[in-house]
Amino acid sequence: MSGKHYKGPEVSCCIKYFIFGFNVIFWFLGVAFLGIGLWAWNEKGVLSNISSITDLGGFDPVWLFLVVGGVMFILGFAGCIGALRENTLLLKFFSVFLGIIFFLELTAGVLAFVFKDWIKDQLYFFINNNIRAYRDDIDLQNLIDFTQEYWQCCGAFGADDWNLNIYFNCTDSNASRERCGVPFSCCTKDPAEDVINTQCGYDARQKPEVDQQIVIYTKGCVPQFEKWLQDNLTIVAGIFIGIALLQIFGICLAQNLVSDIEAVRASW
Repeated sequence: MSGKHYKGPEVSCCIKYFIFGFNVIFWFLGVAFLGIGLWAWNEKGVLSNISSITDLGGFDPVWLFLVVGGVMFILGFAGCIGALRENTLLLKFFSVFLGIIFFLELTAGVLAFVFKDWIKDQLYFFINNNIRAYRDDIDLQNLIDFTQEYWQCCGAFGADDWNLNIYFNCTDSNASRERCGVPFSCCTKDPAEDVINTQCGYDARQKPEVDQQIVIYTKGCVPQFEKWLQDNLTIVAGIFIGIALLQIFGICLAQNLVSDIEAVRASW
């Protein structure tokens, strides 16, 4: 009797446990994002009154956590369990889902480049729509304040865009103390001040334009974002290319593992 044994195709343990380990991390991150989103909604009372989801006139930042967390959870689950249990259906789902996301990102990038003016108009509409709802949701308010502080801007194309908000507009019928003002995030910062003056924007737009430039940022967030994008184009492009390569790498690994599993099963 020959001592030789037939050695058939084998599933690569390196690929299998690499996919498993990577997706476990991805899965837990998805759970964390979903948890943060649900906690934020619970704090705002949305979970006890689901119909209030549609009450907000602007964009609710919590949706970012829920959508991103949901996608990460589904991908992480499919990749993790698919690799561990050598389930080709889940691994194929993982590959296809990741491929669809990659295709959507690629399509969005091409369309954003081709229809730059349309994107700018939509961004202007989006910001102004959220300016109207500035006081309606604390998360939206924090997002707008962060954006205006980070890019040192005010409104979509200028401080006068705050006329769209019922508390900041300059109409005679507006009895708000914030009338003809802007949020504190529009104010220029004094490095010597340790405490934020939340009233620094009061009556700011009643002043002459020359004086306004001393007190508040007069440039809009849309042109400031364009400038930031041009200044950091290499970094932004590098991040997107890195994400794309990771997605392609993940698809290739999953497909390789599927081929190994099918080859092993075919040899039985």
